[in-house]
Amino acid sequence: MSAPITRGALLVTGGAGFIGANFVLDWLAREGDPVVTLDALTYAGNLANLATVARDPRHTFVHGDIADRALVARLLREHQVRAIVHFAAESHVDRSIAGPDAFVKTNVLGSFALLEAAREYVGTLPDSARAAFRFLQVSTDEVYGSLGPQDPPFSETTAFDPRSPYSASKAAADHLASAAWHTYGLPVLTTHCSNNYGPFQFPEKLIPLMIRNARRGERLPVYGDGQQVRDWLHVSDHCSALRAVLARAAPGSRYNIGGSSERPNLEVVRTLCALLDELSPRTDGASYAAQIAFVTDRPGHDRRYAIDQRRIAGDLGWQPQVRFEQGLRDTVRWYLEHEDWVRTVESGEYRRWLDLNYTGRDPGPAGHGSPDTSSGHADTRSQATGGGSDKARTASAIPPDAGTAPASRKGHAR
Repeated sequence: MSAPITRGALLVTGGAGFIGANFVLDWLAREGDPVVTLDALTYAGNLANLATVARDPRHTFVHGDIADRALVARLLREHQVRAIVHFAAESHVDRSIAGPDAFVKTNVLGSFALLEAAREYVGTLPDSARAAFRFLQVSTDEVYGSLGPQDPPFSETTAFDPRSPYSASKAAADHLASAAWHTYGLPVLTTHCSNNYGPFQFPEKLIPLMIRNARRGERLPVYGDGQQVRDWLHVSDHCSALRAVLARAAPGSRYNIGGSSERPNLEVVRTLCALLDELSPRTDGASYAAQIAFVTDRPGHDRRYAIDQRRIAGDLGWQPQVRFEQGLRDTVRWYLEHEDWVRTVESGEYRRWLDLNYTGRDPGPAGHGSPDTSSGHADTRSQATGGGSDKARTASAIPPDAGTAPASRKGHAR
């Protein structure tokens, strides 16, 4: 098994993003070791996510790029880093379709630069520190491609079959990380997670976008027939799995991390509507499900993801703890209670993105129409990782007479 972990700093890349920030907060609350967060603060990175540790002497934030080898080398030396947890990535499928260049630059070239900096640093360490060092490559289940309804879940031996520029760039980074282990002996660990959800997720993803649009009286766009199936993993469970991998996994190991919660996207959206009907009803008494609108499907949209996580359960004793129903309810409550956070992340760049990708998207295939709103029950999934994707967004408003959330709870800029 692995060498015992010695005390030292963690370098967390992309630590101001959704999963990265949750990991930093979780780590400092549970482990106590110092953390250096390196983040370029692009559109989805937000220092407000780390506000609760802004004055914590164990946490250091550095605004910078993972491709800056000199900067990374200095941080590794100065903080005597004993592990790198690599979340930093462009991680949205739709963005990768519209502009794949950024995904190659960050996810492939940036990851390569980080691996090279780590390799050079590890070469300077004494034997004991070299044996204890870890490079944790946080990846996505999307590298495996798409499953049919009856196909077995993805296992760690499933061949990569990426279908989008995003998943292809993550697969490339995973291969580079594996090569660094096999060729140079860099102690690499790799994880592939299913769709994450929870606090601090940027509102381009399915769950926070549906909550945002519902509260603003806008339509809730669902790609195609809405029957794309995803496995949903609460971000707190993902963090606990990553801690277990860091602590107990042998170098060169790869683990799938899932939430054991497969749900069709449409079911997730209907469940969100039911929760909002309960927690923040529309002023006209109608269900938020009336705002559901089917739109043209995304190109190359994967039909189903599912995770076989028997390896991590057997090797490390890890299992997800958050039931999807409770996790989704907690997530809805968080967004209702943190509408100021949502407002601050909605920059002009975010609005331009919505306009580019979703406003004016054609309605879906004939016959889908408005779904039956009587079955309002389901659960939620979303990306991660640093890696992941979601299946519905738009900025097109529904007619004003459809009703909106109570004025006392809105708190959103118009």
